[in-house]
Amino acid sequence: MSICRIAARPLALAVALLTASPALSQGAPPGWPAPGQPIQSAANRLMPVIGAHGMVASQEARATRIGVDILKRGGNAVDAAVAVGFALAVTLPRAGNLGGGGFMMVHRARTNETVAIDYRETAPAAATRDMFLNEKGEPDPARSRDSGLAVGVPGTVAGLAEAHRRFGSDRFTLAELIAPAIALARDGIAVEDDLADSLPTATRLKRYPSTRAVFMPTGESLTRGSLLVQRDLAWSLETIARQGPDGFYRGTLAEKLVAAVRGAGGVMTAEDLAGYKPVLRKPVTGTYRGYEIVSMPPPSSGGVHLIQILNILEGFDLAGAGAGSARQIHLLAEAMKPAYADRAQFLGDPDRVKIPVAGLLSKRYAETLRAQIDPDRARPADAIRAGDPVPYESDQTTHFSVVDEDGNAVANTYTLNFSYGLGLVAEGTGILLNNEMDDFSAKAGAQNAYGLVGGDTNSVAPGARPLSSMTPTFLFKDGKLVMVTGSPGGSRIITTVLQVIVNVVDNGLSLAEAVAAPRVHHQWRPDALLTEQGLSPDTIALLTARGHKVMVGTTSGSANSIVVAPEGFLGAGDPRQRGTLAAGP
Repeated sequence: MSICRIAARPLALAVALLTASPALSQGAPPGWPAPGQPIQSAANRLMPVIGAHGMVASQEARATRIGVDILKRGGNAVDAAVAVGFALAVTLPRAGNLGGGGFMMVHRARTNETVAIDYRETAPAAATRDMFLNEKGEPDPARSRDSGLAVGVPGTVAGLAEAHRRFGSDRFTLAELIAPAIALARDGIAVEDDLADSLPTATRLKRYPSTRAVFMPTGESLTRGSLLVQRDLAWSLETIARQGPDGFYRGTLAEKLVAAVRGAGGVMTAEDLAGYKPVLRKPVTGTYRGYEIVSMPPPSSGGVHLIQILNILEGFDLAGAGAGSARQIHLLAEAMKPAYADRAQFLGDPDRVKIPVAGLLSKRYAETLRAQIDPDRARPADAIRAGDPVPYESDQTTHFSVVDEDGNAVANTYTLNFSYGLGLVAEGTGILLNNEMDDFSAKAGAQNAYGLVGGDTNSVAPGARPLSSMTPTFLFKDGKLVMVTGSPGGSRIITTVLQVIVNVVDNGLSLAEAVAAPRVHHQWRPDALLTEQGLSPDTIALLTARGHKVMVGTTSGSANSIVVAPEGFLGAGDPRQRGTLAAGP
C-alpha cells in the first residue's frame, strides 16, 4: 500500500520546477529567469498565489475558504479535504455531491506513503449485462442516463468518512468537518459564479417535482443574486454528522434514497446501500523526465493512461518543438490516440477482470507505440488498434487539491457524471443522485455520453465499479512532493492533467500559466482533434495540413492545482469557471 518517500517539511524543499525544465536548463531565452531562479518571476504572465503554511485549490471559493480555515485551526490536509468535499455538495451541486462517488489520493509525509481511496459508485445487485439495451439489442441512452437505472450505489459519504477515519488528525471529529456544510445548506448561499451560470441551463432539473422544489421554488430557476436554501440537505448532513456513514447507508435517509431511485425505475435496494464499502488501492507509478508520477489505479483509467502517454512523449523533444506549436500539439495528439484505443480494450473493474497494468505502464511498450507515430502526419482512427501490452508485464466532475504545512497532501476528484447527475433530488433528502451507470459499456464497441468506446472488460455486472477517467495525481522530484493536480472533464480529464504536467515540466510555464493555457484532446474515436479557443488560425491550419480533423469547441476541465516550491505553496484555480479559488492559511 505504501510508496517510500523522503520526509521533509515543504518550506525546506529545494525544488524549483523551472530549474528542472528542459526548456530552461539548456539556456533560457532573453528575459526568462535563468536556471536556478524560483518559479515566481517577472517573466510569468500569470502568477499563482502563494501560501506560507499550506494551500487549498478548488472549483468553488466558499469551499476553498472552509478548507483553509480547517488548516488554520490545526487540521491536516485530509481534514481540510473532507470539509471541502462536504461543502462542495452544498455550494457546487452540479458536481460536488453526496449522491455520487470518486477517487482520493492521500500522501502522508510522516509515514512516507501514498494511498489511493476508491469510493467509486457500484452497480446494484440486480444490475444485468444487458440492462441498457433496447428490444433490438442496441444501446438505449435513455435507460443509462435518464432513468433510475442510471443510478449507481453512491460512494462519496463512505469515501470521505474513511479518509478521515484512517488519515485525518485527532483535531477534528467528522461531525465538526461537516458542520460548515450544514450551516451553508440551512442558512442558504447566494447564487453566484458557477452556480448562477449552470442553473439556468440545467434542463435536467425540471424533470422532477422534488428537484424543482429546491432549485426552482417559484417555478423558474434561481438566478444570480437569489438565495439557495437547502434545508433537506442540511437534515441529511446533520444525520451523517450524528451517525457517521451509517446515517447515510442505513435507516431513514437510506430508505428515502432507495424510494427515489426505485420510483424513477431503478433497481437499487437498501441492501445495496448497506453493503457499500470503499476500497484502498495501491497507486500506479511512473517516471517522466526525472519526475515520479503517482496517480489513481483502476477502476480509474486515468493514472494508467496518463503515465502511458507520458512514456510515449518522453522520446520526443517537446520543449524544442515549443509550447503551443503545431508540432507539439501534433505529438500530443498522436500519443493520446493509442492510449484511448488501449483503454477501450483493456480497462475495467480490477476486482472483476484482469488488466495488464504493468504492460501498459512499460517504457518498452511505449517505445513500440512511439515508433508508429509519424512526426509529420496524423494517423486516422481506423489505422490504430489496441496494442499488445501483455508481453511487457514484469463534464460533470470536480477536482480539488490540498497540501498542509507538514507536506501531507490530497488530490480528490469526485462526480455525479452529468452536470447535476440524473437531475433527481431524492424526496426529503436534498441529495442529487448520480447517473454514473452510463460509464459502463452498454454493449462492446458502443460509445458512452462522452464518446468513449467501451469493451467487454467494462460491461455491467452486479457490484462492479464502472470505468472512470478521473486522474487525481501527485508529482515528486528526488522523493519530494512538488505538484498536486487533477481535473473534471469526462473523457478529457486524462489529457487535461497531461497538459498541466507537460506545460510545467517541458514548457517551463508557471503553475498559473500551465493551468490557463489552451488545451487539446484526442481520444481515438471519434476521430477529431478537439481544441479550446486560443490557438492561432495559423496553428490550426498547420494541424489540418498534417491530417488532423480540428474542431474548436468548449473548454476542457478545471485543473485546480498546487505546486510546492522553495518560496512556499503555489496554488492556481482554473480560470475556465467563475468562482474557483486557490488560497492558503
